[in-house]
Amino acid sequence: GELYLPMARLAALNDRQRVAGERIFANERNACAGMMKSKDPAPLAGIGIKAFVYQVPWAKGVDVPTSQFAIHTWLHGLGLPVNDRVVRVADGRAAAAACLAFGALRDELPYGTDGMVIKLDDRRLYDRLGGTGHHPNWGIAYKFPPERRATQLLDVIVQVGKSGKLTPVAVLQPVLLAKTTVSRASLHNFRELERKDVRLGDTVLVEKAGEIIPQVVEVVLAKRPADARPVPRPTVCPSCGGAVTTAEIFIYCANPACPEQVRERLAHFCSRDAMDVQEFGPALVDQVVTHLGVASPADLFRLTAPQLAGLERMGDKSADNAVKALARAKGRGLARVLVGLALDGIGEKLAEDLASRHGSVAALITLGTRFHGDPDGAISALKGEGIGETTARTVLEQLADARLQHVLNDLVAVGVAMTHTGTVVQAITGVAGKTFVLTGTLPTLKRHEAEALIKAAGGSTSGAVSKKTGYVVAGAEAGSKLAKAQELGVTVLDEAGLLSLLGR
Repeated sequence: GELYLPMARLAALNDRQRVAGERIFANERNACAGMMKSKDPAPLAGIGIKAFVYQVPWAKGVDVPTSQFAIHTWLHGLGLPVNDRVVRVADGRAAAAACLAFGALRDELPYGTDGMVIKLDDRRLYDRLGGTGHHPNWGIAYKFPPERRATQLLDVIVQVGKSGKLTPVAVLQPVLLAKTTVSRASLHNFRELERKDVRLGDTVLVEKAGEIIPQVVEVVLAKRPADARPVPRPTVCPSCGGAVTTAEIFIYCANPACPEQVRERLAHFCSRDAMDVQEFGPALVDQVVTHLGVASPADLFRLTAPQLAGLERMGDKSADNAVKALARAKGRGLARVLVGLALDGIGEKLAEDLASRHGSVAALITLGTRFHGDPDGAISALKGEGIGETTARTVLEQLADARLQHVLNDLVAVGVAMTHTGTVVQAITGVAGKTFVLTGTLPTLKRHEAEALIKAAGGSTSGAVSKKTGYVVAGAEAGSKLAKAQELGVTVLDEAGLLSLLGR
C-alpha cells in the first residue's frame, strides 16, 4: 500500500505550523514523506496521515483470492482502508480509457495523485511473468501529463557534479508549479540546450519530471525578445578555471581536485545510501572543504571536534556529534565505501556483490593490478561472477588506477573497515555462477535464508525461470515456475537437494 496526507489535513497542519512559528510544508507529498522519516512516532498522532492498501505480497496458511480485484474486495471486507476508485476492465484500451477518466477528476480528489497503476488481474500469472530489480512485469504505471507553466529564463548557470560533469541549470522568474515555487530547472546538457534553442531572455515552458524535478520543456518562440542571447558552451570549468573535455554528449571538468567536484563527491560519500553520516550535509561539507582543506574521504575521518567547533553554526556539542557519527561510519563495510566513492558502473547491488565475493579491499586492488598484466583474464574472472563484459572492464580500469588505489589505502590508514560486513562468499562447485529460482514454501528454510545460503556459495537468485536458469528450488504449493522449469528441462531441487548441493 501507500501512505498519503489529505489536502485538508495539510492545510490544518500548516495552520498549526504558522502559529508555532515552524516551517510551512509546500505540498502533501513532501509533508508526508518528511514526517515518516521521524524516529519518534509520538508527534505524528493527530496529523491525519492515511493509507491505501492494495495487495498482499506474501501469505502463508491464508486463503488469499487469486484475482487482484477480488483481493481488493477481500481487504475491504477485513476493514482495511482501500481506494474506492479501483476498477476492473477487460483490456488495454479500456484500461487507458479508465486512466483518462480518472485524470479528469484529479482536481476533485481530497488527495494528490500523479498517475495510476495498471495491473494484470490474475495473480496466478505473476510468477510466470516475473520482473526486474526495478519493477514487476505484471504491472505498469500510467503517469498523468505534468502541469506546465510559462516563465522567463533569466540566466543559465553551470553546476559541476561529483564526476566533473558540467550541467546547465536554468535560473527562472519564480513560478508556482505543482504546488511549489520553482526558480531553477534542469537543462540536462548543452547538446539538449542547443537542440531546444534555449536563449537568455526567452519565455520557456517548465514542468516537473515525475512531479518532482523541474525541467525546461520548450521555448515559446512567439514570445522571444529581439535581444535574446544564445547560451555559450563553457570553455573552462566555472569552479576551478581548469580545462574541460567532451565525452559523448557531456562536458567535463578534467581537474579531479576541482573544489566543486570535491564537495559533491564528499556530500555523496556522506549520504544515507553510502556512509550515512547525516551530520555532514552539504552546508557542513562546504565548510570543511573551504575552511579546513578537506580534499578526500579519508580527510573527513581526520577531523577533530575542536576543528569543527570553530566553524559557523557548529558548537561544541554539534562538533562532538559529528565526530562520533564519523567514528560510527568507519564500520559500515566495504560495500558502502564503494557506493560512497561513486565509481562508474558500481551501484548498490554490484558493490555488495563485489564486497561479498572478494571480501576485502586488498583483494579488489589485487584484481585491479592483475588487469594491468592480464586484462582478458581479469575480465573473465568478473564475467564468471555474472558481470557483463563492458561493466567488468569499466570496474577493472578504475581499480587499476593508482589514484583510486591511493584513496582506498588512505581510508584503510584512518581506520575505515574495508572488508565485507556480511558473509564472505566461499564458492562451492555446482553453485558458484549458477542462477537459482525459488518457488513455493520450503519445509524449514525461509526464502531469504535460502537465498542467503545460495549467494554465500557464489550463486545468484532470480524471480523468473529461463533457459539460463541453473536450478529451480521447489517447495509446497509451487506454481507456474515449477511448470516452466519442467517445460524447459531445468533441474528441479527440493530443500534437501539444495542443502546437499550446498554441502550441508
